[in-house]
Amino acid sequence: MPADLQSVKIPRPAPPTLTSVRPPKKNIPQTKTERDALLRYIREYMETEKPVPPMPLDELEVHARKVLEATGFAEIYLHYTAVCLSNEMWRETMAAIPFERRLLLMPKCLRVEDKCPAPFDEFGLLCKSCGLCTIQDFQEEAERLGYAVLVAEGSAVVMSLIQTGKIEAIVGVSCLAVLERTFPYVEAAAIPSIAVPLLQDDCINTTVDNDWVWDYIHLTSEDKTRRLDLNALHEDVRTWFTEESLTEIMGAPEGETERLARASLAGPGKRWRPFLTVAAYQALRESPEDPIPLSVKQLAVAVECFHKASLIHDDIEDGDATRYNEPTAHEQHGTPVALNLGDLLIGEGYRLIGIADLPAEAKSQCLTTAAEGQRSLCRGQGAELLWARNPLPLKSREVLDIFRQKTAPAFEVALRCGAAAAGKLDDVADVLSAYSENLGIAYQIRDDLADAAEDTVASCSGSPNILFAVANEKAKAENDKQLLETLWSRGDLGDINSHKLQRLAHELKADDRCTHLLETYKEAATRSLTDLENANLKGLLRRTLGKIFNDLEIKGWCHEFEPGEEQS
Repeated sequence: MPADLQSVKIPRPAPPTLTSVRPPKKNIPQTKTERDALLRYIREYMETEKPVPPMPLDELEVHARKVLEATGFAEIYLHYTAVCLSNEMWRETMAAIPFERRLLLMPKCLRVEDKCPAPFDEFGLLCKSCGLCTIQDFQEEAERLGYAVLVAEGSAVVMSLIQTGKIEAIVGVSCLAVLERTFPYVEAAAIPSIAVPLLQDDCINTTVDNDWVWDYIHLTSEDKTRRLDLNALHEDVRTWFTEESLTEIMGAPEGETERLARASLAGPGKRWRPFLTVAAYQALRESPEDPIPLSVKQLAVAVECFHKASLIHDDIEDGDATRYNEPTAHEQHGTPVALNLGDLLIGEGYRLIGIADLPAEAKSQCLTTAAEGQRSLCRGQGAELLWARNPLPLKSREVLDIFRQKTAPAFEVALRCGAAAAGKLDDVADVLSAYSENLGIAYQIRDDLADAAEDTVASCSGSPNILFAVANEKAKAENDKQLLETLWSRGDLGDINSHKLQRLAHELKADDRCTHLLETYKEAATRSLTDLENANLKGLLRRTLGKIFNDLEIKGWCHEFEPGEEQS
């Protein structure tokens, strides 16, 4: 193993909740993507219809049916949709109520019942912070903000707290059945309340959408970006990578080489890194509603130049023939030309920073940040290339450390450049570093899981892959270990297809472990924002994390195989 590859400390694991082994009840949309899509439409609906709370249930259901009709969701989701509508009606009112005047109410069924060491008193569960469930995480964060917290069922204690006058709003987690029974009381009392439905109704070992709970717990009017449409912002950034827009931002290309480089830059891509640059700038600027200036667009495009250059070089070094289902640059133009295009894009990135209309200090910070990010990426790629000379299976910690060096720096460069443009980098640099590291590792874990779900094994053969590192650590049978070692070394897999490898990873519970790691690093990214004082940046980065991983939902992972498929 190369000497420059250091171990990475894995944060305290938290149970995966958004990918529960038990699916949601049939009256709740089955996937997080569906639930988030429905919530996005509800927020759009609120902007046009502007319903006012409190609203009787029958009137609320009229609005819910309009939403279902417009979105195509089934009638079975009526009550779930009504709950989400009610939440959004109260959202702005809730944002204006101080944290210390709010109650967080959670059900004890969120605990792992057969292992939970917590006792009960007349007020409910007394959490022992054992780390087995999400109750501890939610309670600690809510109490840190100033909430009163109860882990209990029943309305008597809640109503008595409300009657003291110390509680003015409730954020609750509950099953739909309980929400339906308590709605008339809450509506009659006109108490601003937001309810996050549990994903199961069977009162034991239930789960909830963590992202939604965190979003509602932290809701505050101090966050001026809470109404910012991240989807619209992302789509706007995407429009900057057409030939016409790139000419406006970068100037006209000179000669065939620059035209080829621009074509590569304008090619397929998710544009997360330029999006992060703009998101950080929007959160930290004085007036986030104002148009985005050319200088920030230039920084965002510069960040994408660095990223595209790294992909061109990476494809050459790994011998990959396709990316985004299209031929790679070296397949199209040959290796010498592709190398030169990557080098040119690096130069273009620095040129864009240089010509951006920014204060001298901000420009210097961006240039230094970009150079440091480039060095870190090359160190990580260098460790991988040196390992490839003798590609023995890596330990999972070694793979995660490569992710830390290769993937995380690009996110950090993006965020720090946006903060520098807003003149606030010195205030948030440490937080952005910690957030970026955890975001980058989580992002690459997600990519590895997605690669392993593809129809071929070529995309994950012969390169550091967290799924197969974990599988190799867990494998005991000699034939399993030999198969995984062959995969690492790009050896001849014979008739081994992707489903057999996926099944092996599933049988070894490597997929569960990797999903656990993914949720752990996402949680660590969220926790890195704990002490951030800027409410705008804190709220926006938390929502950005949800957006990135919602849009990157893994498709096709085969926990269930086609009927009749060979199981050996």
